[in-house]
This record gives sequence, C-alpha cells and structure tokens, in this order.
Amino acid sequence: MKRRHFIKNTSLATGMALVPNFLKAFDDLMPEILSHRNLVVIHLEGGNDGLNTIVPFNNDIYFNSRPKIAIKKQNTIRLNDDLGFHKSLAPLKRLFDSGHLSIINNVGYPNPSRSHFVSSDIWQTASSHESIQTSGWIGRYLDKYGKMPYDAIQIDDDLSLALRGVHRNGIATRNAKQLYRSLQESNFNEILSYYEKEHHAEHNLGYLYQTMIDSKSSARYLYETVHDSKLSDKYPKSGLSGQLKVIGQFINSGLDTHIYYAKLKGFDTHASQLGKQDKLLKVYAEAIDVFVKDLKKTNRFKDTLILTFSEFGRRVKQNFSNGTDHGAANNVFVIGETLKKSGLYNDLATLQDLDANGDIKYEVDFRSIYQTILTNWLQVSAEGIVNSSQKNLGFI
Repeated sequence: MKRRHFIKNTSLATGMALVPNFLKAFDDLMPEILSHRNLVVIHLEGGNDGLNTIVPFNNDIYFNSRPKIAIKKQNTIRLNDDLGFHKSLAPLKRLFDSGHLSIINNVGYPNPSRSHFVSSDIWQTASSHESIQTSGWIGRYLDKYGKMPYDAIQIDDDLSLALRGVHRNGIATRNAKQLYRSLQESNFNEILSYYEKEHHAEHNLGYLYQTMIDSKSSARYLYETVHDSKLSDKYPKSGLSGQLKVIGQFINSGLDTHIYYAKLKGFDTHASQLGKQDKLLKVYAEAIDVFVKDLKKTNRFKDTLILTFSEFGRRVKQNFSNGTDHGAANNVFVIGETLKKSGLYNDLATLQDLDANGDIKYEVDFRSIYQTILTNWLQVSAEGIVNSSQKNLGFI
C-alpha cells in the first residue's frame, strides 16, 4: 500500500493533518506568502437556484417559465433596474451598498455535469468534466505552499475533496477542543489496527507515526491558541452560523491558517422550493452578517475574503412539483473589504438563449475565480493548482 493511501484510509484523512517531516525539508525552497490573508470558502451544497437568488424581476421569460415559483418584484431587494436580491438576503444589501460584495453571474464550466457528485468534484478539484483530478485545488495549494498541517481547516467531521492534496491535506474538525481531545484519546496502536500486517513495513510505519506526531502537534497549537473572548454572542442558531463562529474564533486568535472551508446543505430543491430556499438563504445571510460584523470589530475583515459557490444552478423552467431540476451556470458571491470591482461584476446572461437542456449558458469559468483569488489575494502562483489558461478577473 502506498504511503498516502495509509493515511487516506484512516480517520486521520478526514480529521487530522497529513505532513510528514521528510516533506518539511523542502520548506526552505517554497516561496514565502507575502502577507497573512484569510480565505473563507462556503459551499451551498445541493445546487442553489441562482435565478431565485439574484432575481431578474422585469424579465417576462423568467415569470413565464416559473408561474408558481418566480419571486415577485415586491419580494426582492433592488440592485439595479433589472436585478434584485431575494428578500431573505436583506443583510447582504448592506455589504453590496458599501462595496464589500461582488456578484459574479453565469459562472460554470464547459460540458457541465448535472450530477451533484460529479459537479462537486469538478468544482473542488478545479478540473474539466473530461478529466477530473484526484486532488483538490486547495490541497494542491497546500502541496505547493503549505508549511503547517493547519494551513487549511474545514469546520466539519469529514474532509472535502477540495482540501485533499497529494502530499498534504487540510484538517477537518468541529472546533479546536474536539480535535485536541480526539487525538489525546487515540494512539498509534489503534491506528495500526486499521491495516493488515503485511502493510506494516518499516518505512510505512515511520510515515504513519510521524503523521500522528504532526497531527497532535497541530491539535495542541490550535487548542492553546484559540480563544473566543472577542466574539459576538449573537450568532443565530444554525449549522452555518456555528461553523462561521468557529472560523471567527480561529481568525481572531491569530492562527497561522490561510484557508477555511464551510458548508450549508439542503439546496437540492426539486419540490416545494419557495419555502425551503427562503429559509436557507436567510440562514446564509444572517450567518454572514454577524460573521462580518465580528471581523470588522477586531479589524480582521480587511484581511479576509469570503467565497460562496454552489456546484450548479437550477433549470430555468420550474418542474411539476413547484421546484427546479439540476441546471448549469450560477452566481458566485465574493465578499471582502478591498474589492476592486464590487456590486454586479457582470450582467445576467440572456434567458432567450439557453442551452439544449434549458439552462443558462456559462460565461465565466469558475477556475478563473480560483486563479484570481490565488494570485491577487493569496499572492501565490496558480501554476500547478488551476489550469494556466484561465484569465485573471480582477475583482480583487
């Protein structure tokens, strides 16, 4: 069994750091990251309906295609003469007005998949549909620029593909205390029990043992560094709010972490979409609102960029269950204090020219968003992380 397969087949792959010491010898050869900036990635899992998020309230095609689920103009928050926020996104309007939100429309990729699993893998790996990679784009960032196991943290029990590299993975944990306690309770013999005896070759044992040491060291660092004394107690009671509160604790504690990853599930709205999406967008907007306010109070918002995406949009035409089926292109939100192009980055694509499945055609490749963030925000080369043919969008 290959070394990286050892660790990826244990709980360490989904909750712990994966940096053996022999890789650290290359640290001196890696480019220095110019400044400490935070990237927070939020995945709206299930395929959020972008048309009912950023609503074309004057478009007859929109209303004719959705006689029962279209959002009426009076239930939107006006952004310009043609588009408005879903009313549940009211807290985002303040960010929009202050120049701290960029809405990128028509984001997707060629030959789109309408499978949750395949499209999520494409987004998480920055791959093409024809050749999906086995490592995530954040994982490849860690392979190339990571110095410590906690350079990327997902607030969850399981690690998403996005944070899995070839040599380094991110950490998945609900909070610093959970990670610390779980590693104090585990031991090397317990980890060995996952494998057949023929896999206990000396070099693999050394790799696994060093990984265990690095994981415990990382857990202790997080546990001893994190505090929440500067955080608001007004976080709403939702899963996403809980994740962002932990991320806020990490950021405000001055952790030497660069990327955080969170999820909000439930956007696969094939039936009775209106009530479901209303609640989910409200959960998202309220969580973002208090999170940004906390970062502003501690002067950390200027160092933080928030990227929100969903693996695909929904079909333009509603289905027979008052919902929408899997689509293609969608909108992406980028939130930050130092955006170069805020507001509506681009216009919504015409609804008169849809693809063969009745979906909005993509105009912006999602990988160009990643490239822009890597080069302009994290200040590293995107080479080897995303396809070099992607262009810089200049929103940050």
